[in-house]
Amino acid sequence: MKAHFIGIAGKGMSATALLLREQGWEITGSDEGFYPPVSTYLTEAGIGFAHGYRKENIPADVDRIIIGKNAKLIPETNAEVQAALESGVRVCSFPDILEELTENTDNIIVAGSYGKSTSTALLAWCLKEAGKDPSYFIGEITKGFTAHAHKGASDVFVLEGDEYPSSNWDPRSKFLHYHAKNILLTSATHDHINIYPTHADYLAPFRALIASLPANGLVVANGGEEHARALTEEYTGTKVFYGIDSVHEWHPTNIGYGETTTFDLMKGDELVISISTTLLGTHNIENIVGVCALLLEKKLLTPAEVARGVASFQGVKRRLELLSPGSRIPVLEGFGSSYEKARSALVAMKNHYANKRILVVFEPHTFSWRNRQSIGWYDSVFAGADIVYIYEPATQGHETHAQLSQAEIVARITDAGFSAFAVTSAAQTLNILGEELKEDDTVLLLTSGNLDGLIETIPALVEKKFPIT
Repeated sequence: MKAHFIGIAGKGMSATALLLREQGWEITGSDEGFYPPVSTYLTEAGIGFAHGYRKENIPADVDRIIIGKNAKLIPETNAEVQAALESGVRVCSFPDILEELTENTDNIIVAGSYGKSTSTALLAWCLKEAGKDPSYFIGEITKGFTAHAHKGASDVFVLEGDEYPSSNWDPRSKFLHYHAKNILLTSATHDHINIYPTHADYLAPFRALIASLPANGLVVANGGEEHARALTEEYTGTKVFYGIDSVHEWHPTNIGYGETTTFDLMKGDELVISISTTLLGTHNIENIVGVCALLLEKKLLTPAEVARGVASFQGVKRRLELLSPGSRIPVLEGFGSSYEKARSALVAMKNHYANKRILVVFEPHTFSWRNRQSIGWYDSVFAGADIVYIYEPATQGHETHAQLSQAEIVARITDAGFSAFAVTSAAQTLNILGEELKEDDTVLLLTSGNLDGLIETIPALVEKKFPIT
């Protein structure tokens, strides 16, 4: 069988292509941009890909065509998509493929507005390190994995469940395709306001996901996040709550923050096991507790196996990833696509670098950060930061919503009592940081985009100016 992926460089599309390749399919694909590690994964799997969209990219004898969820992948403006839809070959989305691959497996869907990439990766890692050979589908690149998707020999399939629409023709949330048997629900705070204008709109697919569980299903939910808790309380099947505080059944005690953070994992009043992790921040402790609760409630691993897996887990890229190992100044990247993700990154920085100044470079990249409806986020998100540099907002799709200007964002942050400045180019940002940085500083890069290359150039700057001697 032969499958062709239009938009194959996306993380979800490339992961699905890798899964089909493992099943023996011959894979081709096309996209406009290919970069490591996705391009490396595809090349090492023997998957060829074309740069740019042309109808000639589609093999004449293809059996299936998979089209990604991207504004550019519509027949009105994309000749390759138009040719696919007119070819007579079956066209589908990557969630359609995952629907087929998960039909007969014990599926664990990790869902939520934040925490799901790390939790999915950690679940898969713990099972893999214990020799269980799970199937997994992770929406982000994770350290230690040779690829972000794999079809294993066991019947357990761990999937990152995205609430975003499945395709340009299918408005259903991706995770509704995945035959959920178990759910790890990390959060359900309002996100993707360009798709879900109200919080009620946003909660609807999560409610449908929980309702789709079989009678013997399991929900492990973050009881400290009010919306995840409320959704789970509605479920009549088996449900378990976790959180940072001891009011939740699964929780941590005796937390010791450091280069290696330690805590005791508790179930009620019972000490289950002591945990160590190199992941930063309280939010990652929360993620770890949720993963441990699911693995142990389902008896997939022993407490000792869970502890070994957590201790060796290196984390998901872009989630408080240290980018400057050769410098005395730590530069970390946080995935700042929403208020909660950005806020948790700053809290983690304060926990681990309490005696250092924190300089933040922030790019308002997602629709939510650029939408006037969310301007109140700027009143508190940067609490704990000493200086905030605001990059110019992304412009893709600006005409479709009430776009905030850079000046409005800076003014709102300043009015909230924080030190904020506009930066308009990568060169200007580097010059300002080069003059401002001091020996006891740390830098947090917050974006879900590429910050105009600053993710690479700022670490290079500090490693050159403040090298480890």
